[in-house]
Amino acid sequence: MSTNLAPLDPPERLLCGPGPIDVEPAALQAMQRPMLSHLDPDTYPILLDLVDRLRTVYRASEAAVVLPLQATGTSGMEAGLANLLEPDDTVIVGASGYFGFRISEMARRYTDNVVDVRADWGEGISNERLLSALDEHPDARMLAVVHAETSTGVAHPLAELGEAMRGRDTLLMADCVTSLGGMEVDFDGWGLDYAYSCTQKCLGSPPGMSPIAVSQRAMERFHARKRPGPYSLDFDMLQDYWVKRPSVYHHTVPILHIYALYEALRVVLEEGLEQRWARHTRVGEYLQREVRTRDLELLADSSRQLAQLTAIRVPDGVDGKAVQTHLLHENNIEVGGGLGPQAPPMWRIGLMGYNAREEIADRVLVAFDEARAAQPGLTRTG
Repeated sequence: MSTNLAPLDPPERLLCGPGPIDVEPAALQAMQRPMLSHLDPDTYPILLDLVDRLRTVYRASEAAVVLPLQATGTSGMEAGLANLLEPDDTVIVGASGYFGFRISEMARRYTDNVVDVRADWGEGISNERLLSALDEHPDARMLAVVHAETSTGVAHPLAELGEAMRGRDTLLMADCVTSLGGMEVDFDGWGLDYAYSCTQKCLGSPPGMSPIAVSQRAMERFHARKRPGPYSLDFDMLQDYWVKRPSVYHHTVPILHIYALYEALRVVLEEGLEQRWARHTRVGEYLQREVRTRDLELLADSSRQLAQLTAIRVPDGVDGKAVQTHLLHENNIEVGGGLGPQAPPMWRIGLMGYNAREEIADRVLVAFDEARAAQPGLTRTG
């Protein structure tokens, strides 16, 4: 017996939350290309080219292992912890937002020796505090920080931390989920040992893959493990599959997602990394100037403010969720709210990748202004 079902028809939104964002048109079009099998010989050059493009975006040398996991940024986080930590290891975690605390929580599944260096929600953690914790635990296997904290809009001075850690035996892990492609990331130059990101933010591709980079030093630590790590995230097995020729089968690659990321990275590299970072900075600062003219307060201190993700405190007496609902249903614009039980009431506006444009910022600002009738606390005073 046949059944008539309506075809999928999702609404068209402007995605200006913390991610995902609107996909680069070229990346979306690439997903309509003909399917190839993971065993097809024409697939292998695509995989190798994709790895080379990611290596360029990460600014990682040939000595580093660079590849995209078939997973989200959360699995990228777990791959670093699961492969590089053992039960007796100590890990120091900088936590002042949702994803810093997630690193800490996840690390506790692999070791009992987790040292949190905490700050209030939205505040940055100084490198001095992290280095002080490292001085107290000089045998720590890893120090982990979030380069761009999606939940708060706070940036961490990662370059300075990497420089300060040179000569130490501790591995440096960085969450680059909201930074890769939208602000400077220099894997080799900053002395990073493990970095992970995702595809649905500043890279402009659909969610579903997590680009990672692993230093030679981290790989040596990985090879010295007493017991192997997780099968699905094993660094050696993934490298043998993605890079080694002939390839050693590990899993079936999501070829349509690979097409999309391949094209998204082409767009990134044709624009130029420095030019792309500058565009994100220019558009983010424009949005933040306009937000201040509306007598709204940013969550992050100006010295630590991300450009690509702006967290705005919801004024007293204003129903922040009602404003989000207004934007979604009246303007087809998605913005984020607070994330996590410790988060103060806020809106999070992401202008990343394809959406990092002044005209997109203006559309969001106009929509906020239209919400003033229902939410008088948004009345513009500037």
